[in-house]
Amino acid sequence: MAKIKVAVIFGGISREHELSLASASDVIGNIPKDKYEVICIGITRKGRWLYYPGDVADIVSGKWETNPDCTSAVISPDPLHRGIIILENGEVSVRKIDVIFPILHGKSGADGTIQGLLDLSGIPYVGSGLLASASCMDKSHTHMVMDDFGIKTAEWRLITQRELSDIEECCKKISTEMGFPLIVKPANSGSDVGTRFADNPTTLVSAVKVAFSNDNKVVIEKFISGRKFEVGVFGYDSPYSSYVGEITDNKYHYNPRNFKAVSGDDLTVPADLPNDIQLKVRDTALNAFKALNCKGFARVDLFITDDGELLLNKIGVSPGLRHNSVFPKLMNHLGFPYPYLLDKMLENAIENAERSY
Repeated sequence: MAKIKVAVIFGGISREHELSLASASDVIGNIPKDKYEVICIGITRKGRWLYYPGDVADIVSGKWETNPDCTSAVISPDPLHRGIIILENGEVSVRKIDVIFPILHGKSGADGTIQGLLDLSGIPYVGSGLLASASCMDKSHTHMVMDDFGIKTAEWRLITQRELSDIEECCKKISTEMGFPLIVKPANSGSDVGTRFADNPTTLVSAVKVAFSNDNKVVIEKFISGRKFEVGVFGYDSPYSSYVGEITDNKYHYNPRNFKAVSGDDLTVPADLPNDIQLKVRDTALNAFKALNCKGFARVDLFITDDGELLLNKIGVSPGLRHNSVFPKLMNHLGFPYPYLLDKMLENAIENAERSY
């Protein structure tokens, strides 16, 4: 029986390039080779697409880019091709692909950009589509959808580029309404790139300017004092949630300055919560996933405040996928060992595409 041809796309132009390489290396190394043939497509920091036939071990270090066997390659937007176009020595060839696994973070990776191209290609792919990806990446859109569906989030405000000329007055108004401390975030930015903590008017203005250097919209949220939780959601037509995990940092309290965590090393599963609260957290994560029309998988971040209020923080439709990242660890506790999880992600993507119209 012929193997299923899966194209893994990694790298990208975002600031999370290295995270993508780390995830891709683990994914490629653990996709069941008896069932799948893996084709590697890397995107350089400058946006060049390359077919990479070399050693998986060279992906994490970035050495893959200098491999002499790399050739220019792109996903064809023509559904007749259903594959990648390879340009080598002046010759053009098409290599058929059965399913695509995009392992890209941040801008042009998790914001709907690549998903739009994959929709045009007609090739099944793992994860959410264009609109859900864009809505989850844009924190202001996530807030607005959650508000519409009655899912509580932190108190928030939005500053747009049109207000830059009067930024001090804008910040003064927001701080008067919301008080301190505050968290300032670029509306569209992966992980916590450009995110700053502000506890006075001076640091607020400075944080807003930093956020604007990363995006043309800035979201300001009331800082949440409490415990931070993670839930994995998996599936398409009938998605389901993992057990609740807790980020055990700073004695169960979230540290607003700890924006550098890139693995699940500080994740405890299951979280130490009463059963009824566990169910409430899982239901909230699942409802948010459905409200934003997410598909395939996502990592949902939530808080329980010191006052016991449950708040949704964000939904990551392209979370880290190293074997010890948060989402794989959550799914492992649900009975999905890493290679089996990857197999099911690919299998479900193909099955969902066959049902779509």
